[in-house]
Amino acid sequence: MARPIWKGSITFGLVSIPIQLETAVREKTVNFNLLSKDGACRLRRKLYCPDTGKEFDYADTARGIEVAKDEYVLVDEKEIEKLKPEKGRAIEIEQFVKLEEIDPIYFDKAYYVTPADGSSKAYKLLVEAMTESGRIGLARFVMRERQNLCALRVVGEGVVLHTMHYADEVLSLEEALPGTVSKAKAPAKELQIARQLIEAMTKPLDLAEFKDDYREKLEALIQAKVKGKKTVDVFDDEEDSPIPRNINLMDALKKSLAANKPSRTAATRHPRRKSA
Repeated sequence: MARPIWKGSITFGLVSIPIQLETAVREKTVNFNLLSKDGACRLRRKLYCPDTGKEFDYADTARGIEVAKDEYVLVDEKEIEKLKPEKGRAIEIEQFVKLEEIDPIYFDKAYYVTPADGSSKAYKLLVEAMTESGRIGLARFVMRERQNLCALRVVGEGVVLHTMHYADEVLSLEEALPGTVSKAKAPAKELQIARQLIEAMTKPLDLAEFKDDYREKLEALIQAKVKGKKTVDVFDDEEDSPIPRNINLMDALKKSLAANKPSRTAATRHPRRKSA
């Protein structure tokens, strides 16, 4: 069992339920170290002044915010400490909402919420009450010296906590879109075929089918080198197809639809027997 990364309680109203948070997602990536050309030495970065070349220890540094070109405001560590949120141990639910009210863009990291200190009965009560209500809880709590906004939702017989971005951290899509989008009109014929293509590409979801091909090939390369091989070709020889500048939308839609239609051989592979 994974070691809990946070312990505390969920509170709503006067109810307090001891819980703990456990990691729900473990991202997989390949991390490289910076070495000398011959691989004999791992290189380190150092703190130095680019004007004088003088090196500094971390203890001789200060925090500052750049307010103009080469102008900084220094902030003392004691001043920062006074402003940090209190290190409480409560996830305080402030309101309940429907899940569909929250755009997924606000969700950040996910954690499993599990009962602690013999609180299984109270934990089960919260799960069943939230399930019957069809609501999720919005709460705030402090973890790693940061005040987090989070959403608590029921999954199966347990609760998942999603840390969330604050509203002023999420950029507006309308500002990112070019003005030509609102003025553009989707051609009727192309729109009809696009709907058919979506229907043809719709199937039961199995996220296990989606894999990080680059990471798996990179891991295979590293494993081959560990076994003593100097070089190994694990990548496809085919070059990436160039992106066409001009796209014939109707032609592309028709070809895509044809490629996603079930073949006749698959449909007639097991013909029904005629009844006697």
